[in-house]
Amino acid sequence: MQKVLLRVFILFFLTSCGYKPSANYTPKVIGEKVYTEVDVSLSDPENSVLVKDALNRALYRRLKSLATTKEEAQISILVSYQSIGFTPLQYNKNGYVVHYQANIVLNFKILKGERKEERRIVGHYEFPVRPSAIISNDLRFKAIERGSVNALDQFIAYVSSRGVLNVK
Repeated sequence: MQKVLLRVFILFFLTSCGYKPSANYTPKVIGEKVYTEVDVSLSDPENSVLVKDALNRALYRRLKSLATTKEEAQISILVSYQSIGFTPLQYNKNGYVVHYQANIVLNFKILKGERKEERRIVGHYEFPVRPSAIISNDLRFKAIERGSVNALDQFIAYVSSRGVLNVK
């Protein structure tokens, strides 16, 4: 009985105070049609493809925006890699690294009409490795993809907050 009353109270509180999720405000900033471009890194072209796919998926899933051509788009989002690094986090008793953190720095440029805004975001992803093992290509790609998705999530949160600030 108490759980039911608590749920009713929470539901009443959230609906009565005018609560709206941040996703309500994001379309005001982003729009429905978005052009995305990922700057291909000559040193790591595979990761650029991963980021482009992750960006398009994140825009569609989280914002319900569709990727489109540059001519049809209401807004353009340009993404470029600044740096990718791996930091050892944990060592075993023999001194071998057993846990790493991938740090992916992405630069986002938002172009909407005459307005231009840049945002630098760092995405992190922690992952274990076997002792005395080198980071394999599979682990490296997975870490870079997950770190990039983490940075994209931060970017979407930033865009949502800009939507809240721009609501009139």
